[in-house]
Amino acid sequence: MKYAALNPAIFTQNRNRFAKKMKPNSIAIFHDHAVLPENGDAQHRYKPNSDIIWLSGLVQEKTMVVLYPDNLDKTYREVLVILRPNEVLEKWEGHKLSKSEATAISGMKTVIYSDQLPALLHSWVHHADTIYLDSNENDRTDLTLPRIDLLSVRDFMKQYPLHHYERAAKIMKELRGIKTKEEVAVMQQAIDITHNAFLRICKFIKPGVYEHHIEAEITHEFLWNRATRHAYGCIIASGDRARVLHYVENNQVCKDGELILMDFGAEYGNYCADLTRTIPVNGKFSKRQKEIYDACLHVHLYAKKLLKPGITWLEITSKSQDEMNKQLLKIGLLTKEDIKNETPDNRACSKYFYHGLGHHLGIDVHDLGSRNTPIKEGMVFTIEPGIYVEQEQIGIRIENNFWVTKTGNVDLFKGIPITTDEIERAMKAK
Repeated sequence: MKYAALNPAIFTQNRNRFAKKMKPNSIAIFHDHAVLPENGDAQHRYKPNSDIIWLSGLVQEKTMVVLYPDNLDKTYREVLVILRPNEVLEKWEGHKLSKSEATAISGMKTVIYSDQLPALLHSWVHHADTIYLDSNENDRTDLTLPRIDLLSVRDFMKQYPLHHYERAAKIMKELRGIKTKEEVAVMQQAIDITHNAFLRICKFIKPGVYEHHIEAEITHEFLWNRATRHAYGCIIASGDRARVLHYVENNQVCKDGELILMDFGAEYGNYCADLTRTIPVNGKFSKRQKEIYDACLHVHLYAKKLLKPGITWLEITSKSQDEMNKQLLKIGLLTKEDIKNETPDNRACSKYFYHGLGHHLGIDVHDLGSRNTPIKEGMVFTIEPGIYVEQEQIGIRIENNFWVTKTGNVDLFKGIPITTDEIERAMKAK
């Protein structure tokens, strides 16, 4: 790992939070993802199961976590399962964790090797009444692909058919949605690295640079500051390409007079940042560009004022759509008739603002959490309204990350340029 060692108390606290939600005399079993094949004998870059990270902090393949709070043998109330170090394997792939190293990362005192697990797990399961099995229940999961997690669930239930089973994911959705202050401190490091990358490219961008040159500058700043990787595919979209929400080609020249929409974030300590800014390639907004940008910023700041415990994300979205209607009317993109004729399923603003207002953020960029239950203290959201105007070949999106407090929220990107004047000043500071 590139990042500095994290405090294992983060993961100890997370395991304790999960254990408190478990039924009496129950056992929870968490499997890591396999390393997935790419083409030929190549493999995709390894990305651990987010629940394994949340529980242990480990990023080594074939890791497992077993929680059995009522185990009569106190030694095995929480168990970390890792690969047995192998001299030949390490010659090919590098160092594998020792038991002491795994304990230092996770805070788990009992560490066993994967070849020791079957016999031990067999006896634990026979004494348990309920078994929690893990699966990917993120609302955005692609259900058309084969599910490796469900294969593990199927095999386990086949082996122990008479037990009562529960979904670990249901608890995880509740707990991972609410970040501890220790988790937010790690997220803040990812956000600060992303902030620095934005300031770097403000000084770099000018007419004639290519989108991939900007991506390279961002990547340099990330790696220099020990970020693990980009938290998601970097979007560097100049001109009319900014209207493509997930544009990732990043291969065109940035021209004088265009805006460039940049959506990127660092991953640090396995936690994500998510920033979007739209800036002028030549360092100066035109009058019309500024007009549209200010309308989008108004909705961003309006939604920020609404974000606090008690309201639902769907309610914030609906109110923000009302406000977007007003702003689009003000800048001549909507008419009063457009707004009068809208329906709940087809808001007038959706012609120009055709994506969600934001999402939960954490270990996953689109992290676990509900959108239709009241927001709670500790949740972290992105707020990212956008305005996309085909006839003017303009796409604008503005995104910051917010930690919900008892009475409101904290902008974790506080201090980063966001107004047109602040952006222009940052681009002049070359």
